[in-house]
Amino acid sequence: MEIWINPACSKCRSALTLLDAEGAEYTVRRYLEDVPSPDEIRVVLDRLGLEPWDIARTQEADAKELGLKDWPREAGSRERWISALAGHPKLIQRPIITADDGTAVVARTDEAVRDAMGR
Repeated sequence: MEIWINPACSKCRSALTLLDAEGAEYTVRRYLEDVPSPDEIRVVLDRLGLEPWDIARTQEADAKELGLKDWPREAGSRERWISALAGHPKLIQRPIITADDGTAVVARTDEAVRDAMGR
């Protein structure tokens, strides 16, 4: 299991605390330093069953600067969104856990973290 985190994020720290309390084995990826490639983002989106706009933090300063909120949310715009997430990793929702069964979850709640551990 791998968890994408921003150490400054309280939801990320909570997820790590829960994983540790449960004795889970996982790898931490500080995705602001180890930025995911567009291909890695595509894989995670497939595992999540989501589109890039579903995991975009549209209230971030970078998102406002890009005008992300006004971008079309349709198949033809998917690559533009993925490029924005790869170019501005702060826009990626966090934490994201890739589970051992090939799925992934946006682990913003204790329930979502436990769900990932059970996969």
